[in-house]
Formats: sequence, structure tokens, C-alpha cells
Amino acid sequence: MAISDHHPLDPLTPQEISQAAKHVSNAFPEDKAYFRVITLAEPPKQEMMLFLDAEHQGQPIATRPARIATVQVFLGARRDGEHFYELRVNVETREIVSKERLLGRHPHVDGNDMVKTEAACLNDPRVQAAIKDLQLPEGAVVKIEPWTYATDGLNDMSQKITMCYFYMRLSSHPDANHYAYPLDLCVEMSGSAEALNIYYLPSGTNNEISTKATPYDRSKIFSSEIEYHPDLVAAHRKTTKPYHVSQPEGPSFTTQGNLITWEKWHIRVGFNYREGLTLHDVRYDSHSLFYRLSLSEMFVPYADPRSPYARKAAFDLGNDGAGCNANNLQLGCDCLGHIKYFDGWHVTSAGDPIKIPNAICLHEIDDGILWKHTNFRTGNAVVARSRVLVLQTIITVSNYEYIFAFYFGQDASLSYEVRATGIVSTVPMSVGEKLPYGTNVARGIMAPYHQHLFCLRVDPAVAGWKNSLVIEESHPMPVDDESVHNPFGIGYTTRQKIIEEECGLDLDHTVNRTFKIVNEQVINPVMQSPVGYKLAPHYSQLLLAHPSSYHAKRSEFGSHSIWVTRNHDNELFASGQHTMQSLGGEGIASWIRKRQEHRQDRSSDGNGNTSNPTSVRNEDIVVWHTFGSTHNPRVEDWPVMPAEKMAVGFKPVNFFTANPSMDVAPSSQERNLSVLVDGDRARHGDVVENGAVMGNGHC
Repeated sequence: MAISDHHPLDPLTPQEISQAAKHVSNAFPEDKAYFRVITLAEPPKQEMMLFLDAEHQGQPIATRPARIATVQVFLGARRDGEHFYELRVNVETREIVSKERLLGRHPHVDGNDMVKTEAACLNDPRVQAAIKDLQLPEGAVVKIEPWTYATDGLNDMSQKITMCYFYMRLSSHPDANHYAYPLDLCVEMSGSAEALNIYYLPSGTNNEISTKATPYDRSKIFSSEIEYHPDLVAAHRKTTKPYHVSQPEGPSFTTQGNLITWEKWHIRVGFNYREGLTLHDVRYDSHSLFYRLSLSEMFVPYADPRSPYARKAAFDLGNDGAGCNANNLQLGCDCLGHIKYFDGWHVTSAGDPIKIPNAICLHEIDDGILWKHTNFRTGNAVVARSRVLVLQTIITVSNYEYIFAFYFGQDASLSYEVRATGIVSTVPMSVGEKLPYGTNVARGIMAPYHQHLFCLRVDPAVAGWKNSLVIEESHPMPVDDESVHNPFGIGYTTRQKIIEEECGLDLDHTVNRTFKIVNEQVINPVMQSPVGYKLAPHYSQLLLAHPSSYHAKRSEFGSHSIWVTRNHDNELFASGQHTMQSLGGEGIASWIRKRQEHRQDRSSDGNGNTSNPTSVRNEDIVVWHTFGSTHNPRVEDWPVMPAEKMAVGFKPVNFFTANPSMDVAPSSQERNLSVLVDGDRARHGDVVENGAVMGNGHC
């Protein structure tokens, strides 16, 4: 396939990644290129609007947006970002469209550097001596878990620093749970893999960092109760029978490259190193709904205030990359049924494409009843079961797993779900001690309190390219107001407010505050109001760190549940483009503040310019939703935590003229072939109810 044949929103192919790397190496022959990122620079939205309008109207497309690669690369020596650049490269013409030096910036986590850092740390004679002073049990294998340095204002952030926390494994099995044996040792490593500081961690409520070791307490040694791997778990329950998903006629979806069509849905799948799974040009029954949907950022700040634990606050997308850490999803394990996989592609330091196999899975699930009604006069029931299309990806970031999934319904609803599982981060503590900012999950092991804050970026195109955000609240009608007829005190009404300018907004369950994305130019003929889609937010606590903290400065999106901004092509990430050891002031709140200040400056210079860069009414807008989990671990979260679910929904509000799923075929036993269990017998066929045999017609 020629480059020009690719859809402009398709991720870069491995051939395009290779070509972009070659163009860069040829353009800078004097400098040795060390590649960190080669990914699609999505075309400007203004160009894509014209392209997509022509594409869906079946009109000739005059010009296709250029295939541009974003390349992050070291050109020359890799000394703390001194030669770190971001380039834009035209894959077809070889042109270097732009070149920006990222002085003082650091790229996302480099797997090669992490391996090098671990090896250098373990081989350092001073570290070896510190380990020896711990007097570990015989046969202990020391394991290091590197953490990115979360800014605390105590060090120069232009220098890359890695925090190395120590654990040990007592079993010879490579998958034994080393998180059960956190050690007191911590080492700070430089970007050039040199040990900067070596110290022993605090075990009490004070900052008791010490240079003197305490021998390992052997009462902390466990048996198999701390293990999770099936080779090491004592026994598994035998009561769970096999569960098979059968679709004898195959799945209902079809794919053509990265385009998915299913049950009136039209969806383009994207994938990049940072956000992982992205969705583009989302439509239902030819109606435009969303231009782009993605998880913009994810912040995990820990609540243990002791040094150095205050540095544990990870941007799992900006620092690590959801795409880089995507799992290879397995048939019969991560996804059940008839599965379509999409691969991802990243780049090696040499510029070669590297495949991330099975990064996304696509499949259908049964989701209970879609709609049902029983006519009590006749006893006849009609029920339509809900079929849902799932697009899922899973990432592993050190100890945690995150399952990210989009769900598409036959009723034109859409939801985004996050599930968190894996192993809680652990720190050592003295046996018998209890600290106020964590949970003792086992003897001598504390799992600190922490938060998972996600920011979903919603770039809507509800019935067109210009939308508005409406706040709707439900309020009781007054009783003692003679102008209002509410004699029994049971009435309530709704109040609506259209947001005029960029801002952050909060949830309020006491008035059932909801947010609707509407198109004021398209009126529903039944309701005589603008068509729209409602955001059903996930109610959750916002950032608990103090506003003056670096945690808050670096994760501005965590101060409000909802944000609305004008669309800007370079504003994809809620905490800014570069989060690694960032100092803050680069996220969503700063964008809004700078535009407000710019507007005020323009209005005061007397030039008569009345345009408002912060207006969001009837504009090309972006809605951002902050949600997550305040995770105060339980003992039941150990050794591997059951998945915790968080979901955000989108539903049509006066968008259609009736229930859009009325044409879904009624459910029947003839099609579904359910199995009747009668005692210890199970058989297909007619269902017996109240002594009568029900036929194979409607339920």
C-alpha cells in the first residue's frame, strides 16, 4: 500500500517509521541519532474537517493531509537533554518541517536506560556494601524497582534522577512476589547511571532517613500466602466450570484496516506510544458524534509524606506511555469470544520499528437487557437483549495493571471504563507498627494511601463541528411562592446554563448536575431544543495534595472534575507535553489563564479587536473529565487486588426522535439456545415455567 493510500488518521506503519528515522539520520549525518519517539503527528483539525466532510458526502477529495511524523530524538551526546529535539518530518517528501530543541526536558521512560540503571546500581561497590549490611536471608535475590522522580523542589530537575527502591525475592521462581519483601534501602541514580545518594528508609512516622542499616527482620518471611503465580499458589478452587462464548455465524462487526463498523457505529481506531488507544471520527447511523476520544493523562500521587516517598507520584502516560506498556492480549484470557486484534508500533533507539502485538482487542459481549415491556393485560413480553462492542487495551506500569475499554451500545450510548488491578506498591515498616497514611496488608508491609486520577479528553462533533457545553440541574419548586403552582410540594424543574468561556467546573450530586454537549444550530423536531449528548461523569474525589504542592502544580487537571476549552491542535495532554520531572504551570489551567491574560492585554491596547479566544459557545470545543479513585488499600487487595471499576458514560439527549434501538431484534430462545439446568441435568430446548412449556418464539 502506498503512503498516500493510508487514511490520514491511521497510525504510522512500520515502513513509515523506518522512513522517518532514515530521513532524520540523513538530515543530521554529523550526529548519532538516538530515537525515543516516532509517531503520527495528526493532521490539523481544520484540514481534517474538510477531508472528513468530503469523505462522508462521497465527494472528491482535492488534497489529502500530509503524513507527518513527530520524532523525539537525541542528536549527539545524551547529557540531561542537552541534545534532545522534537522534529516534524514529512514521511513522503523527506522534509524536516520543524525542529525544536527541548533543553532541560526529559523523554518518557527508556527501557534500555532502566536496565542500565538497575545494573549500574547493583554493581556499585557502595550499594553492594549497603545490601550486605542488611544481612538478608541466605538465597535472597535483590530486585530493584526504578521510579521516576516526582518533583519536590529539593533537586535540580534539569538533571534526570531515578529513584531505585529495593526488594528481595526468596524463591527461585522468577515470578515470585518480590513486593512482599520491600527493603529499607533506597538509591538515587543520575541520568548517566551513577549513584548519587544511598540511604536507608524510614520505618516510623518521622523522616528517619539513615545511613546506618538495620538487619533484616526474619519474622517478615512468609509462606505461599503472599504469592499469586499459579505455580506457587497452594490450591485453586475447582467449582468454576468452563465458560464458552459462541457466535456460530461469526461476529457482527466488520473491519477495514483501522475502520470498524458495527450496529450503525462507524469508528476509526488509533494508537500511539503515549495515549495508547485513541478513537477518531466516531459516528452513529451517519450522524457525527465525536472527532477524537482519548485518555489524556493519568496521575498517581502517593500520600506517604515522609522523604523520599513524597517523590512517588507518577504520570503513567506522560512519563511511561500507555502505548509503550501495552500488554500482548491473549485469546481466552484477556478477551473472550470472537476477537479481532490491532497491533501497535513503536520505535527502537536505532530507529527500527518494534511491534507491540495484540495491543487492542475488539469483541462483542452480552450486556443484559436493552429494553423490555410486558403487557400485563395479555401477559405477553417483548425483550431485546443488549449487545455491546468492546475496544480494550491493558497496560502494565511496574506493579499496577490498568484495563482501558470503550463500550458501544446499540442505543447510541458510549462509555469509557477503567479497571485498576495488579499489586499495590509496598514499603517496609517495623512489625507491630501502624502508620496513619497506609494500610498494613501483611506483617511488616505497608501499602500507602494514594490516588489514581484520570483525565478523559473529549473532542466532540455533535451533529457538526461547533458545539456548546450546557450545565443542567434539577431543583425543587418552591412551596410558599404564590406565583408557582406547587400546592403539594412535590414539583421540581430543571435549570440550564450555557457555558460562555473556558473554565473548570465541578460536580454536585445534590442538584443532579449533568453536562450536555449540544449543537445549538441543530434543533430536535420533537423537543424543539438543540440536539446533544450527555456526559454521565464518574463521581470521585479530586486531588488531595495541597494547592501549593508540586503534585498540584504538575497535575492542574486534578482541581476540577470538568473543564471546557477551545480546541487547539497542540493541547492533547492535560498536564502538558513534557511531564517527566516537570515543575508545573504547563497544563490545562495554565492554558486558560494565559489566554485570558492575552485577551485582557489585547482589549487594553485600544486596537478594537473584539474576538474572544476564550469563548466556548458555538465553537470547536474540547471537554475534559477528571475522575478516578482514592485508593486506601484493604487487606483484601493483597497480594493482587481485585479490579476496581470506574466508568464514564455518554448518552444521546434529544438527539433522535425516538429510542434509536427500537429496531434491535427481540430476544428468543430459538436464536440464543440457552440451557435449562434442572437439578444436575442441563439440556437445550424449550423452557419450562410454572409447569407449562414455553415455545421458541418471543420471550
